[in-house]
Amino acid sequence: MATATIVKTRPFAEALTYTQELISNRVSQVLTGDDVLSDAMRYALSGGKMLRGFLVLESAQLHDVDENVALDAALAIECIHAYSLVHDDLPCMDDDDLRRGMPTVHRQWDEGMAVLAGDALQTFAFELLSDAKFGPNALELIRLLAQSAGKEGMVSGQMLDITAETSLEPLNLQQITRLQNRKTGCLFSWSAMAGAVIAGADTTPLRQYADALGLAFQISDDILDVEGDAETVGKRVRKDAEAGKATFVSLLGLDVAKARAAELCDQACAALDVYGDQGETLREAARFVISRDS
Repeated sequence: MATATIVKTRPFAEALTYTQELISNRVSQVLTGDDVLSDAMRYALSGGKMLRGFLVLESAQLHDVDENVALDAALAIECIHAYSLVHDDLPCMDDDDLRRGMPTVHRQWDEGMAVLAGDALQTFAFELLSDAKFGPNALELIRLLAQSAGKEGMVSGQMLDITAETSLEPLNLQQITRLQNRKTGCLFSWSAMAGAVIAGADTTPLRQYADALGLAFQISDDILDVEGDAETVGKRVRKDAEAGKATFVSLLGLDVAKARAAELCDQACAALDVYGDQGETLREAARFVISRDS
């Protein structure tokens, strides 16, 4: 449940830019090493939308969590996300040369450094969350992130994705939904619930919001893979069709996929009714997810 604190909302674009500045500045403060590993970690964290970090900060604001506390949780989830992308781009996984409009880490350095940078980003996330400033609910916050990122969450989703590439039968809609809920949705859920977890508040509304948002995000990604261009998207497009992979677009068709994303956006917005006008920035985020071009 939302606290009684009156929260001043701001437009989504402004809030997202503020998040990007906060997290980028925090990276400069805490990743100060002058070795190649630190360079690769900072590189991996640069250039992203930082939407997951934004969700952390917004959920924290809804629950009157100090921004200086929430900021390290926002950086932690961006570290987990960045590590997943670094490893996902490796030749043994998706074998991509471009990420966020820049060479992938293994192209900028080499495969060994990419593995190490990803490993370091993952462990650094948990180091950030272990600080005493997170208070009595820190252990729960860490436990939930481990679950969301691990064998029942994102890593499991990546495993399902790799397995599907060599399967004789393409995934059906139920299977691809399960895959994407784990690969993408779990980190969105943790991000949106983080503020409530830190505050010891009810996570249900934000979990429902994030469940719908995460699936809408992935459907939007599948649409971008069909309709987008690599320069704008910042990575290779139409690779799913070339690989013969089942996607929401291939299973539903383009128009139905767009309609489903819009429906999920409405569901995400409705989940925030408990917060009234204070949830408007998060509602704008849901609308952004299905209308973005990158």
